Amino acid sequence: NYIEANEALSKKDFIFRIKVCRKEAKESKYWLGLVYIDNKTELEKEREQLIQESTELMNIFGAILNKSK
Repeated sequence: NYIEANEALSKKDFIFRIKVCRKEAKESKYWLGLVYIDNKTELEKEREQLIQESTELMNIFGAILNKSK
């Protein structure tokens, strides 16, 4: 979706596509939060990293939206 946003035909289209990107990052964080891993294994560490990454992406897309308005 981010690639599509960069190829947007108008500013309005760009903003819409960035909102979709932010929504999908938020959705990914939600689903990763629902995953239960019994103990502190490599999978749990990877899950925590992915949650952090989705949070960072949400912040990045939010900043892009603020600067685009």
